Amino acid sequence: MRYGFGVDVGGTTVKLAYFAEDGTLLDKWELPTRTAEGGRAILPDIAASVEAYLQRRSIPRRQIMGIGIGVPGPVRSDGTVNRCINLGWGVFNIEKELSRLTGFPVKAGNDATLAALGECWKGGGQGYDTMVFATLGTGVGGGIVIGGKVLYGTHGAGGEIGHMVINRKERQACGCGNRGCVEQYCSATGIVRLAKEYLENCDTPSLLRNVENLTCKAVFDAAAAGDSPAKEILEQVYAYLGEFLANICNVIDPEAVVLGGGVSKAGIPLLEGVQRHFQKHVFHAVAPVHFALATLGNDAGTYGAFKLIKE
Repeated sequence: MRYGFGVDVGGTTVKLAYFAEDGTLLDKWELPTRTAEGGRAILPDIAASVEAYLQRRSIPRRQIMGIGIGVPGPVRSDGTVNRCINLGWGVFNIEKELSRLTGFPVKAGNDATLAALGECWKGGGQGYDTMVFATLGTGVGGGIVIGGKVLYGTHGAGGEIGHMVINRKERQACGCGNRGCVEQYCSATGIVRLAKEYLENCDTPSLLRNVENLTCKAVFDAAAAGDSPAKEILEQVYAYLGEFLANICNVIDPEAVVLGGGVSKAGIPLLEGVQRHFQKHVFHAVAPVHFALATLGNDAGTYGAFKLIKE
C-alpha cells in the first residue's frame, strides 16, 4: 500500500490530510495560513509539517506517492498559479516549488475545483464521471469534472461558475465588479440581501421581522415554519439557481449536479426547489441529470487534492 497527502490552502488555515492509496482518509490536521510578506512562509510551513508527520510516524519516504494541493485562485494545468490575492501570491509554478521543498511529486489545482473532484470521487457525486459542483456559501464557487478529470481551462479559471450573469437589470455591483452575478442571489449573503430588500419593500407580516441578525438559516427556518414572505424569497432563489444550473448543464451535459457549501445544509427543500425550476429551463436531452447534496464537508478539498496524485 502506498500513501499521500492532500492539502487545501485557505485564507485562514491550511488543511492537511494523509490518505491511503485507495482514498481512505487516515489522518488530518490544520496549520495557520501565514499570509504576511506575500505569503512566502505558506509553502515552507506545509513542507515542514509534512516532514514532521513522516518523522513522527516513522513513515518511509518511498511509500509516499506525492502531495496534491488546492489553492484559492486560478491554477493552470501545468501547475502555474495565476495570482492568489488572498494569500499575497503572484504568478509562479507551485508544483515545482513545493516539490523542491519536499522532494515529492506535486499536483495543484484551484480549491473549489478540487472540492468538486473530491465530491465526484468519494462524496455526493460518487459513481458519476461527469459532474457540476456548486458551492453555495459566503459566495458561489464550484468546479466541473468531465470524464473523471477536473476542467482547468486555458487560464486556470475553469469552473468559475459563481459569476455567470443571470440578471441584467441588477444595479448593485458584485464583488467581481460586474452586475447580476449568480453569487449576488444564491450565496448565503445573497439570500440575506434578497430577504432584506423584500422586507423593506412591503409591510407583510413575517417571522423574519423579529430576527435581530438576519441569516440565511433564519430564512430557511421561517419558510419551514410556513412563513409566506420567507417562502417567496426562497422561491426567487430557487428560480435563479434552477435557471443558472440549467444553463451550465445545457453546455456540459453532466451525469450529476452536486450542491455544497453552507446553504446546502437546507437539504431536501433546497434540492426540490432547485430541481423544480431546473426542469423549466433545461434542454430535454439533459433533463435526467441526477441531483445530490455534498457529503464530504470541509474535507472535500483534501480528497480532491489527493485524487490529483492518483491520476
